[in-house]
Amino acid sequence: MTLAATQHFQSRVDAGIATLALDRPERKNPLTFDSYAELRDWFRALRDADEVEAVIFASNGGNFSSGGDVHDIIGPLLEMDMKELLAFTRMTGDLVKAMLACGKPIVAAVDGVCVGAGAIIAMASDLRLATPDAKTAFLFTRVGLAGCDMGACAILPRIIGQGRAAELLYTGRSMSAEEGAAWGFYNRIVPADELDAEARKLAERIAAGPNFAHMMTKTMLAQEWSLSLEQAIEAEAQAQAICMQTKDFERAYRAFVDKQKPEFEGD
Repeated sequence: MTLAATQHFQSRVDAGIATLALDRPERKNPLTFDSYAELRDWFRALRDADEVEAVIFASNGGNFSSGGDVHDIIGPLLEMDMKELLAFTRMTGDLVKAMLACGKPIVAAVDGVCVGAGAIIAMASDLRLATPDAKTAFLFTRVGLAGCDMGACAILPRIIGQGRAAELLYTGRSMSAEEGAAWGFYNRIVPADELDAEARKLAERIAAGPNFAHMMTKTMLAQEWSLSLEQAIEAEAQAQAICMQTKDFERAYRAFVDKQKPEFEGD
């Protein structure tokens, strides 16, 4: 698929950075069956897209996402049998798995409403910026579902802690931007009129490399969840030895010797 030609969400690629945004601002950017599937396929394709080094998942029209569309998703789910329901929930989980496995750092730029599956997309990103008006809620229990949606019970406690995650997942209440920053969910809060520029600046810093090493960092962050400490240390020894064979490692050394800033090329 062409990363910059999508049907169900906005996408563009510029100078090594892909920028995505859901594209129904009049409805606060809900997800549909089609946008779920296309996002999953987009992030799967991203793994082999050498032209992209970092991703920004942006807000649109003052909101990030209102989650699954009530009319386009929740209504039809009531008519499905168990096999169809499981196919849907596996598809939504596959989006998160694709984000984790895409090999490229993802920056979520969150403004306004960021709830349900929208909160999950922010959670599954690597870094998160928020405006003071960002309101984040994992509101699955408010529609009669469990809080364990799309990896929330595994990932959210690792970001903000078990007790805080449990409160949000049981109650479905909104987490303010200030809480999110204090708890470590958001890396920092920025003014709304600076959100896009700050996200771009952060993505550009990441895209400058070393990109093979960034891919390895993202891989280890995901894989080491299930490893013992001894296994993790060994896995990191192997990962670092691989990175030491790259030309970027040599470039960094040469630049240091010459008192220059290294220019990484991703090989």
